[in-house]
Amino acid sequence: MDAEEKSRLEHIANNSLYDKGANAATIHYEFEVFRRFVVPGSILEMGPAEGLMTSHLVDLGQEVVCVDGSEFFSQRLKEKYPSIEVITCLFEDFQTDRKFDNIVLGHVLEHVDDPVQILEVAKKFLAPNGVLFAAVPNARSLHRQAGVIMGLLRAEDELNDLDKHHGHRRVFNPESFRQAFYQSGYNIDYFGGYWLKPVANSQIEANWTAEMLEAFMKLGERYPDIAGEIYVVASHK
Repeated sequence: MDAEEKSRLEHIANNSLYDKGANAATIHYEFEVFRRFVVPGSILEMGPAEGLMTSHLVDLGQEVVCVDGSEFFSQRLKEKYPSIEVITCLFEDFQTDRKFDNIVLGHVLEHVDDPVQILEVAKKFLAPNGVLFAAVPNARSLHRQAGVIMGLLRAEDELNDLDKHHGHRRVFNPESFRQAFYQSGYNIDYFGGYWLKPVANSQIEANWTAEMLEAFMKLGERYPDIAGEIYVVASHK
């Protein structure tokens, strides 16, 4: 199973679009949200992929450790950020006695086989007063609701072509996302959203200005239930 999963991750990594177009803008805004909650001390980033979030974490001037299952991504991270520690392994196989003050799972839980298990794994590495931040796409996003009405999706949580390209295994809604944290024994300190997304990425990239994209990122914070991305800030019970 490990070999099969690693092969899957390498295929996704070698064809990744996470650092392209509107998707890259969401990761940059995701950091702007995370920095409101970050606490002093070490940061563990699980699933950094191309390292867009990593670049911002490094700029915070705190110790950063990254864990990724892809050799391709890991090698690129080591070359781009020689000051950080990069560990290549599946999350389930990661072992350390260290406790981290901040743990970041940006666009990770939609990829993994068992989100509750991964959250339980992460909890072992979270310092007693630490903060865990996670963000995922939202099934209830306006563009998905419109897709159902237009007959492009059978249901809001159906995997679309871009989901499949990214290797997503599910699309959370706000309730199922929060439930994963409750099941894995966390306190949810904050739930929110960003990016009010009315149409698909390709339409946004063809027609929107940077100012429009920024405005709709902020609008999503007003309407988290229907935002394109949702996030949780969690801690130990």
